[in-house]
Amino acid sequence: MNMKKWIAAAITCSALTLGACGGQSKDNAGAAPAAAGPDKVYRVAMNAEFAPFESLDSSGKVEGFDIDLMDAMSKAGNFKVEYKHQPWDSLFPALKNGDVDIVISGVTITEDRKQSMEFTDPYFEITQVVLVPKGKTITTSEDLKNLNRVGVVTGQTGDFSVSKLLGNDNPKIARFETVPLVVKELENGGLDAVVSDSAVIANYVKNNPAKGMDFITLPDFTVENYGIATRKGDEATVQMLNDALKKVRESGEYKQIKAKYFAEGAKK
Repeated sequence: MNMKKWIAAAITCSALTLGACGGQSKDNAGAAPAAAGPDKVYRVAMNAEFAPFESLDSSGKVEGFDIDLMDAMSKAGNFKVEYKHQPWDSLFPALKNGDVDIVISGVTITEDRKQSMEFTDPYFEITQVVLVPKGKTITTSEDLKNLNRVGVVTGQTGDFSVSKLLGNDNPKIARFETVPLVVKELENGGLDAVVSDSAVIANYVKNNPAKGMDFITLPDFTVENYGIATRKGDEATVQMLNDALKKVRESGEYKQIKAKYFAEGAKK
């Protein structure tokens, strides 16, 4: 190849390289991600302060029902996952922005949330319950109106339920970042009651008998379902997860994982 042809070829290659780089930047700036290859690792986020669904062990590693379920699903569906613990209020923005691919964190499926994210088939059934010191009587949600302070976790379904009942800006509602924080405030006498998810509260009462707490199931609170969330429009990931969840259920492994964390009578 003579010098002129070599220079022309080099310029052409350079232009092609620059064009490819420019296209990559554009994709990263907001285009939908490419279809997953065999080596894709799905980034799974949760707030690991929601035992027994997700919590941190002594070494800082995430553990719990949701983790064991997702591990089983990834094996059944032949896909890879990595976990990330982060604050509850950052989970959905991280999903929307593409910082994570999946959120599994005891997320209740609601019509409002369906507007901004996709959900898998339900994988666990719960309801809201009221945690109170033993001896305190609450028979209906109307009784909550007579309490001085009712604790909830910001943005969780308990917050929505109490806000609907008392009014979103009612000063009687005390909002906290995590379940451990709101429960600790109740233990210290700073709250009259806490409203949160039944399985989580039942787990706390079971493992802390010396705290003198009990929980009450009210007929006013309806049954809810947890789902695994993905970005709006990411139907391929939803289908992958649904297929894997079905396999885990059919194999009997779901029941084994559930029995590890919940009493026989727990909702599923």
